[in-house]
Amino acid sequence: MPSSSSSSTIAITASRLRSLRIWSTKDYVIAAFFFLLLFSLILLSHLDSYSDSHSGSNLVPLTLLRNNANQTRPLCLDGSAPGYHFQNGFGSGSRNWLIHTEGGGWCNSVASCSQRKFTPLGSSKYMETLIPFLGILSSDPSQNPDFFNWNKVKIRYCDGASFAGHPDSEVRIDFTFGTGSGLFFRGQIIWEAIIDELLSIGMSKAKQALLSGCSAGGLAALIHCDNFRQVLPKEATVKCLADAGFFLDEKDISGNNTIRSFYSDVVQLQGVAKSLHKECIAKMEPSKCLFPSEIVKNIKTPVFLVHPGYDYWQIRNILVPHGSDPHGLWKRCRLNIHSCNANMVDKLDRFRGSLLKAVNEFRQQKQIGMFINSCFIHCQTEKEVTWHSPNSPKINDKTIAESVADWFFDREVVKRVDCSYPCNPTCYNMDFT
Repeated sequence: MPSSSSSSTIAITASRLRSLRIWSTKDYVIAAFFFLLLFSLILLSHLDSYSDSHSGSNLVPLTLLRNNANQTRPLCLDGSAPGYHFQNGFGSGSRNWLIHTEGGGWCNSVASCSQRKFTPLGSSKYMETLIPFLGILSSDPSQNPDFFNWNKVKIRYCDGASFAGHPDSEVRIDFTFGTGSGLFFRGQIIWEAIIDELLSIGMSKAKQALLSGCSAGGLAALIHCDNFRQVLPKEATVKCLADAGFFLDEKDISGNNTIRSFYSDVVQLQGVAKSLHKECIAKMEPSKCLFPSEIVKNIKTPVFLVHPGYDYWQIRNILVPHGSDPHGLWKRCRLNIHSCNANMVDKLDRFRGSLLKAVNEFRQQKQIGMFINSCFIHCQTEKEVTWHSPNSPKINDKTIAESVADWFFDREVVKRVDCSYPCNPTCYNMDFT
């Protein structure tokens, strides 16, 4: 990727070069493993979405972001234009907006970000040009009774840092692969540019708006929640939803801080600290401020948390990452919760307990809603089967869609927390075997 400055300008500092040289083989293996696992999971998510689709589903086209010559250009990791899918609202929903940010993990090293460039999570060159809008994005009132006729947007994720990277951390020359191609860390700029474009096509007159996201996109929704509120009309009702985006700062089964170390690398590599809350940054390490338990403390906008008590992504990448289980004792359990023995379920219950302890800190706040079921799954708002269908997971006989709507429209205070596995027979549990 050619640099926009002269050939003598090199963004990798001497300290970064030294840090790259001292990486061990193990470090690169871990980084590569994280990337490959994250990418495989997002592919599975796409496959699940397509399998949920039906013959009447409308395919929504990809819109690439227009370039504004007066600003720093928003670019994906590889330098291609970022994009989004937009479907017009109609009827009573014509002035209401639902913005959904795509998930897909993060990249924490030059190596993993360079690999990501050749996927839809790092380049619009590889993105699907047409996708079905399902679940929370559906235009079918039977599938999405409260938001079906809103203006709906799915923002594609191609920066690798939850739309929070900054250009001053960009890698101009990729020494790891010797290609001289480089990396663009412009997640924050992508976010601002897409929001500006949406404001220009009607969102500036929104009466109601919901910013949602899945996984890393759910984390992005939390990071940008208050900013989203600030750019919309003061009289508008604006709220945010994080689906499977409440990542826990917990040690793995070997006692290592795998996820904290990973987040630290992401923050340092992509300059994420500038997008995090200043009060938090002033008190602790920036990487700790990337965890939702710290982010939510500073959010003023109403937030809803959709989360499984047994989040398979977090189990497989935070609690039992590959390196923590050298003998493969957890192999089958990581693929299917029904294959876990009593000792493993006990550890999973303790991990769930950490989640409940973290969210209990916010449980008394009226503006924060939650739907925490006991399912072995990750994202649940993007699929018809888990969002709102006859077979959807329920708590107190309410689906996720009904719970979110009850909270958004102030029908009632929503704090729905499930009992522990395997108490809920409505759960949709993933099986990777």
